[in-house]
Amino acid sequence: MATTSKKTTPSPPCCDSTTTPPPIRRDATSASSLVPQDWKVPSADRRPVVDSLPEPSQTAAAAKTVIPVMLRAQTSHPLDPLSAAEISVAVATVRAAGATPELRDSMRFIEVVLLEPEKHVVALADAYFFPPFQPSLLPRSKGGPIIPTKLPPRRARLVVYNKRSNETSLWIVELSEVHAATRGGHHRGKVISSQVVPDVQPPMDAVEYAECEAVVKDFPPFREAMKKRGIEDMDLLMVDAWCVGYHSDADAPSRRLAKPLIFCRTESDCPMENGYARPVEGIHVIEFEDRKLVPLPPADPLRNYTPGETRGGVDRSDVKPLQIIQPEGPSFRVNGHYVEWQKWNFRIGFTPREGLVIHSVAYVDGSRGRRPLAHRLSFVEMVVPYGDPNEPHYRKNAFDAGEDGLGKNAHSLKKGCDCLGFIKYFDAHFTNFTGGIETIENCVCLHEEDHGILWKHQDWRTGLAEVRRSRRLTDGKIEAEVKLTGILSLGALQPGETRKYGTTIAPGLYAPVHQHFFVARMDMAVDCRPGEAFNQVVEVNVEVEKPGEKNVHNNAFFAKETLLRSELQAMRACNPQTARHWIVRNTRTVNRTGQLTGYKLVPGSNCLPLAGSEAKFLRRAAFLNHNLWVTPYTRGEMFPGGEFPNQNPRVDEGLATWVKQNRPLEETDIVLWYVFGITHVPRLEDWPVMPVERLGFMLMPHGFFNCSPAVDVPPSTCELDAKDNDVKDNGVAKPPQNGVLAKL
Repeated sequence: MATTSKKTTPSPPCCDSTTTPPPIRRDATSASSLVPQDWKVPSADRRPVVDSLPEPSQTAAAAKTVIPVMLRAQTSHPLDPLSAAEISVAVATVRAAGATPELRDSMRFIEVVLLEPEKHVVALADAYFFPPFQPSLLPRSKGGPIIPTKLPPRRARLVVYNKRSNETSLWIVELSEVHAATRGGHHRGKVISSQVVPDVQPPMDAVEYAECEAVVKDFPPFREAMKKRGIEDMDLLMVDAWCVGYHSDADAPSRRLAKPLIFCRTESDCPMENGYARPVEGIHVIEFEDRKLVPLPPADPLRNYTPGETRGGVDRSDVKPLQIIQPEGPSFRVNGHYVEWQKWNFRIGFTPREGLVIHSVAYVDGSRGRRPLAHRLSFVEMVVPYGDPNEPHYRKNAFDAGEDGLGKNAHSLKKGCDCLGFIKYFDAHFTNFTGGIETIENCVCLHEEDHGILWKHQDWRTGLAEVRRSRRLTDGKIEAEVKLTGILSLGALQPGETRKYGTTIAPGLYAPVHQHFFVARMDMAVDCRPGEAFNQVVEVNVEVEKPGEKNVHNNAFFAKETLLRSELQAMRACNPQTARHWIVRNTRTVNRTGQLTGYKLVPGSNCLPLAGSEAKFLRRAAFLNHNLWVTPYTRGEMFPGGEFPNQNPRVDEGLATWVKQNRPLEETDIVLWYVFGITHVPRLEDWPVMPVERLGFMLMPHGFFNCSPAVDVPPSTCELDAKDNDVKDNGVAKPPQNGVLAKL
């Protein structure tokens, strides 16, 4: 949850690369296309035209008379997040569709997001409707393409909760250029479909958090229970609503439930006080019961973390300013949500559930042109199970994306704090519970980040060295990094009590052991043009050669590849003992050595769930049992625990059920689901705010290029003289020594 569990910041991949490898022969079969022959690149002087976009099943028979046409620019790319105006239109359209005033008044809007179009629509938009206009995205053939004069209208997908009936429904609303702005307060959308989803509870909302706190504080038995603990001022109390999960039929989705965690500040007039330092335990709030009188922990003098309130009351004064200066500006260019970063290009997206989404990742590779890598990259779930079997901690199993929303918990970034240097910000819009618009200004930041040495070599004969500095992704890698920080979710101890399920961090306070798991969904497209599905996944393990004739020196080992042919075979775990990794390869494209081109998934530090196989939270999180899952792309398969994990009574919904079809993977449109996590045994140094701990993984080129894509990165220019940088111990600049050649 946002308040008591540690927050994470998935870092957006920064793309910056330059290279021009020699052209590589593409197998003749790779030019074949799974999209209609009508969509081929036209000749220079003729463009057949139709009024609207044909479906993939249509043929060239639908073509109209050939006439020249100037295509009108579209205001919103098919993958752009919904604007505030579009969200307002979608909400108004659904509300107006309510049959009665009572029904309309009881509508609560959980989520309003873009209904992302089919991939062929995106390809057409990128080819002919939006800069930089890339007709090469669509394969060539005789006869030329059918080019529509406009793209299909954008659509919004809404999750709506009815407070009166306790029903959840899904709505699809069509928007258009006219629909994108309201006139006189009237809606301009069109309902395409609506359906009630039975036996589910949607994510909770901030309005419900506030309602829960107010209800609990006004409940007379609760006030009496707090009076026993010496607290009568309700303003001292903080009530944080957590989703209850599903532990028994009492948690069934027939009721909308929350499990409040209660904390108590020492001063009601000090809003910056760390109230999480005094948990209130012994009170069961779902069906109220004061089960056990646990005294409040004493006020910890080290609990606060705001300026001037830390230990000793004085912040350190020996930290000098650090400035990131880019006098010529950044190396990236931004047009709307489209980003070009040297030879990389991609689109920025955002949803209330996932947060940052990266679309259409590609690399412009000299004469080979635009080479796709992935259709869509995002974090689709985060699960935090706690290891203490005592009340209330055994119920702490937050699904931060599915029960709450990673995007909804994002905050506005401030220059100089979260990001440094030349920064491009993107705002995020989403709906609140009542259908109003919430805007997070500067929600996503895009900036270049120095990352130390990229590569270096010194020739011992000449004493000369070549060195290049790295900016993220200069060497062709895509890095996914999660930064864990925030305030520990604590428990209270009886005087003299200790617990083996956590760490005592202050008198009467302990932090339970727990794990953090993240799920990255990667819809891959390695060297696949639109309509092509030519990817496969191989697992690589390093094996030791058996002693004998082939290994007389007992030093031999080699990398062994195994093709993952089906979904059940592709349920895999990390294995650092064999340096296990996985490669997504194009089955019809080779590099200069004749090997298939690919990108490999390189795991970082990782773990699996430590809870027993019968743990209740694993009913909803069976996807945590393997670090890697591979599925063929199927529209609608988006979230590993299903769309509605909150109070979900069904077992193994989502990814664990989808793979039972055991669909083939040998040559298809591949989706990787990578599950990575960390086991957190808290330490005193994690209090009162945990310093950042990093974990993640990399997508690294493996035979994708003919040589290092980083060899043509120019040397860095020195902005300051050596005398300004070379500082002695006493702070006085040291003069440079001329004529000295250091040699190791």
